[in-house]
Amino acid sequence: MVIGRTRVAVAILSLLGSLLAPGAPAGAAGKTTQFLDHRALLGGTTPEPDWYEANIPFVDLPDDEIEKTYYYRWRTFKEALKYTGPKDGWIVSEFLGPVGYSAPFGGIDAAAGHHIYEGRWLRDRRYLDDYLDYWLTGSGSEAKPATENLNKNTTDWAHQYSFWAVDAAVARAEVTGDWKFLIDRMPALERQYQGWKKTNFDATRGVYWQTPVWDAMEFTASSYQSDDPYHGGDGYRPTLNAYQYGDARALALLKRRTGDVAAARRYENEAAQLKAATDRVMWDGSFYKHVMKGQDTRIADREQIGFIPWYFNMPSASKSVAWAQLTDPQGFAAPYGPTTTERRSRWFMHEALNGCCRWDGPSWPFATSQTLTALANQLLDYPAQSYVDKNDYTAILRGYALTQRKNGQPYVAEAHHPDEDRWIYDGAGHSEDYNHSTFTDLVLSGLLGIRPQSDDTVRIAPLVPSTWNHFAVENVPYHGRNLTILWDRDGSVYGKGAGLRVWVDGVQRLSRATLGDVRLNVGPAKKIELPELVDDAANVRESGYPLASASYTWRGDSAANAIDGQNFHLDVPSTRWTTWQSPNASDWLAVDLGAPTAVSDVRVDFYDDGGGVRTPDAYALQYQDSAGAWIDVPGQQRTPATPVGRAINRIVVDPPLTTDRIRIVPTRDGGGAVGITALQVWRRPDPRLTASFTVGSLAVDAGTTTTVRTRITASRTASDVRASLALPRGWTAVSRTPARVPILRAGATLTTTWDVTIPATADPLAGLPLRLLAQSGAGAEGVSGAVLPTSYQFDPANYPTTVWDDDFSTDRLTQYRIDHPAAEPSPALAVADGTLTASAGSRSFAVLAAPVEASAAGTAVIVEPSKFAGSSPEDSLFLGLSAGDPTNSLAWYNNHFGTSGADIRADGASQPDGGCCATVKWQAGDRFAVVARSGTLTTWHERDGAWSLIHTAPIASVAGSPAFGLRLDAGSIALNRVTVHTR
Repeated sequence: MVIGRTRVAVAILSLLGSLLAPGAPAGAAGKTTQFLDHRALLGGTTPEPDWYEANIPFVDLPDDEIEKTYYYRWRTFKEALKYTGPKDGWIVSEFLGPVGYSAPFGGIDAAAGHHIYEGRWLRDRRYLDDYLDYWLTGSGSEAKPATENLNKNTTDWAHQYSFWAVDAAVARAEVTGDWKFLIDRMPALERQYQGWKKTNFDATRGVYWQTPVWDAMEFTASSYQSDDPYHGGDGYRPTLNAYQYGDARALALLKRRTGDVAAARRYENEAAQLKAATDRVMWDGSFYKHVMKGQDTRIADREQIGFIPWYFNMPSASKSVAWAQLTDPQGFAAPYGPTTTERRSRWFMHEALNGCCRWDGPSWPFATSQTLTALANQLLDYPAQSYVDKNDYTAILRGYALTQRKNGQPYVAEAHHPDEDRWIYDGAGHSEDYNHSTFTDLVLSGLLGIRPQSDDTVRIAPLVPSTWNHFAVENVPYHGRNLTILWDRDGSVYGKGAGLRVWVDGVQRLSRATLGDVRLNVGPAKKIELPELVDDAANVRESGYPLASASYTWRGDSAANAIDGQNFHLDVPSTRWTTWQSPNASDWLAVDLGAPTAVSDVRVDFYDDGGGVRTPDAYALQYQDSAGAWIDVPGQQRTPATPVGRAINRIVVDPPLTTDRIRIVPTRDGGGAVGITALQVWRRPDPRLTASFTVGSLAVDAGTTTTVRTRITASRTASDVRASLALPRGWTAVSRTPARVPILRAGATLTTTWDVTIPATADPLAGLPLRLLAQSGAGAEGVSGAVLPTSYQFDPANYPTTVWDDDFSTDRLTQYRIDHPAAEPSPALAVADGTLTASAGSRSFAVLAAPVEASAAGTAVIVEPSKFAGSSPEDSLFLGLSAGDPTNSLAWYNNHFGTSGADIRADGASQPDGGCCATVKWQAGDRFAVVARSGTLTTWHERDGAWSLIHTAPIASVAGSPAFGLRLDAGSIALNRVTVHTR
């Protein structure tokens, strides 16, 4: 328990503004209290304590384990916040690094409902505003492959896993009071709900079915009773049915707020029908159970998912008997539980210790979160019953807190042994601080009983044990206000008097002698406006631009980690750049933005491990001028004045500087390693102007001029509106239509046409961007922007010189050099009737190098196959450059697998594979091409006259002879033509 100052503080929002929103209005969120010592509660080692001060409710609890876990879980949530770029903004990640089955930028919707329930208590709404948009209308709503490993039943990322999206969005609005945000997105919310009806609704039963793995549950008790233990047999499950019930009720609430009573009744009726059908199909008289799809018999085993309907207040009061199983030693009770399957099941812990991930008994934070939320609803929203009480809630919450330890320190991974103090699914570099559950929401809405409402009230109904003499929760962001609750039985702990007291915006609004279930009117929700911000340095994919580089980087780190959109201070997985073991007296970290932008707000977070990598004593912020010289950025205003580690170092640049390259040069007295976990370049767009290009990408080539059109649209009338096109170095642009107008009326658009010239020395494969900047007046409102990526589009006409053309009308095989990159015999080669045929009865491979040399300006090799062998696993075509057996740069197409990649070898040593394995399937008449240019090998596929990029691979140099290769196990491969073109 920590207490501190008792004065009323200035608004937290002013601090929030200094962190992420320059110019945010002070006091907009109301006054706060400061009864607790927040820094002491966080602990002295918490990185970036100002972020927590600006964002989270602070609690003081008599149970140290629950309190310690509460602050730890806010840290894990902060680690999971990832800035993806201007299109999608912030998302909440599940793993600290993306996994192969995730949506764009690493989003996974399996636990997105948990993320929204947890993050709804953050003061800065922009995180979840962006995250909801990501799933509803952004990249998370986009199409995904309907494949076995990504859910073959659905076609978009927001329906990859079961997801209670609308319910979670409404639960969040009940905290923020911002209903307009959801009402504006009503079509997307309804589309999310209807999506499950299209794919997973059984109209004859009136219930939804789901494959257990797409409930995020592999190897369940029900799965083991199917012929597919991993995925599990499709079944009618309490999960998706309860989620859809919750979403239907949430949509009904939203429809009533808009006055659409008919639509509200329709959704209420759907919810009622689903409830009745779920009871009929899944309720066995004492529990909700899985039923195999197409069958009528419920499985015998109780699984923890049977508690999920109470998460949404779905069951009737008569079904409370199910809760007897939660504390039953043969049910779900466990020292580190609850268990995911009841102990009396024959499948309990079946093969659970044989490897991840088996949800047939282990304690799973995802499910524990759902069960505790459901239990709080049972205790607070249903009539009293004899099966569970508030002491059970606290006991299970405390046990859940105690699972979240490793070597005595707070830690959460994927699953815990139910009876032993150890994590059993905990992959190094993968499971650390696993963000797949809730905890802080369980403390706030359950234990402390802050029950958000859809009207102007808050319900306060704590579930704390009767033995607790005190607790405090301070500065809860609620309806745009700050809510503080103190319970002090005799007044000796906080010095504010005995009993329960509640403050709203620093004013005491309630006082009573005892705890209870009370409702307090807080007044109409306050509207909180925080400006949009864009980090122009962020590059989540760590490819293309912006491009980070450094004078030196320790082998375990990378410069790109500093601009990857995430900022945390863990060793694994790494998100940092360090100079550990550098031989240099000082080092630098630079970011090439590709095209200039307005630099006005730079943030640096220095990594400090307390050992060999320490906070610098000083640092320089520099930009590179047109001559290539690095110069200190003028007009720097630093907060703090001297560097601090594990915290944001902010540099405001006034007036803003327009540049494309900046760098940080940190130094330590006497030398020593330094590090950076985040380097950010924040820009505030003009809220009145939206900038855009008329196309999504631009095809470019060196020495050409192309046309670009830009648009600036005004949401409110603005004066002196001007557009500027910021280009890569050496590129030029001339506007053919006006780029500036004295007045741009609300709803009007300024469209400008530009002629953009790419210099002959440019590398078109670099993917350099163009940036449109838009501002109005004196620019005080900010600078809006848009980025247009460029790409190279292969066209044989751009390689006008034909240096080799073999249509196999005559036999010229003796003119080729035969190379053998692998120790395999050559196939039999024959030329006849305009066809080259390679035949073999076993594994054979030959590369035919043409009697010409590649051009440094660019070489294209084009091959037209006419037949593949049909052999397995090798039925492959190679093309590229070869300088002999040990050195070659060859792209390959494997017809058997329908995949393509690249093999780059130098003196027998393999180089990066160049993007294996791209999916492509040849059809008769298709051609393949490889372009070797600017240190890159690009592979192209032509169908119906259109060339498509397959992949790219770096090559050390454009050297060797243009070549093609044939590799097969049996049968024959035939080619109709091979041509080589240069620039």
